[in-house]
Amino acid sequence: MKVFPAAFVFLGAMALALSAPVRPLSAHAVPARAAGIREDIPARDKVRYQVWKDEFLSADTGLKEWQTYEHDPRLALTITTSGNNRHGAGIGDYQWDNAGHLVAATITLGSRIDEEYPEPVYYPVMNALKHGELPDVLGHSVLAAAKMAHEFGHLSKMISTDAEVYRVQTELIPSYNAIMRENGRNPRDPRLQDLVRRMGGTPVEIWEDREYWGETNAMLYLGDRITNGALKCSLFSYILKNVDAYAAKAYRNRFAAIADSQAAQSPCPR
Repeated sequence: MKVFPAAFVFLGAMALALSAPVRPLSAHAVPARAAGIREDIPARDKVRYQVWKDEFLSADTGLKEWQTYEHDPRLALTITTSGNNRHGAGIGDYQWDNAGHLVAATITLGSRIDEEYPEPVYYPVMNALKHGELPDVLGHSVLAAAKMAHEFGHLSKMISTDAEVYRVQTELIPSYNAIMRENGRNPRDPRLQDLVRRMGGTPVEIWEDREYWGETNAMLYLGDRITNGALKCSLFSYILKNVDAYAAKAYRNRFAAIADSQAAQSPCPR
């Protein structure tokens, strides 16, 4: 995820289509190092990173995911930090083996992911953490851990994504964007419609689908992490308000299902 300034939300879907990120793909290379998790954290970030990691592991969702990838016999996951996009995070450097299995990925955390809340567009869960009493009660380390959970959500989805589908999307998104610039941003251009068919969606649709999978994992983490029923209900209420305000209706069920499953354990007041 990236942290965008508030003005970004007014740029519209067309502008986002022209800036949708394309991450590198290596379809055949297999990493030489052993599978599992390798933490490559610069000395300047180690203390903060350990706080974020401990917070992430304090919830069942975070702990289970960490243990899964730590003991994965095939996947080599690198986690590092960077001063670039210091308030956000990202995942990339994907590699697949010849059988189509994801065998390598790198999560890069900004050096201050414990600061700045993303805008509600595409990040309805992490944005919800800024409202009401949540920042004071939960603290900044929970925000950082939620951003980690978001990236682990991307990873989980990418493991189940066909390597060929990702390759096609990676190759064709720049062509889509180039045609959009050339034709005055007319989405009805037959060339664009053909690319959409081959990619399985527009760049914006592909982007938002990926981001919302990341956000649902952040919501699962927070649902485990927050034990106070009233506080959890407050958070989920803000999340669903963000989803209703900014997300396509098709995505609401992803978040509502998590809220409903939590409510079954500890009902929220109506």
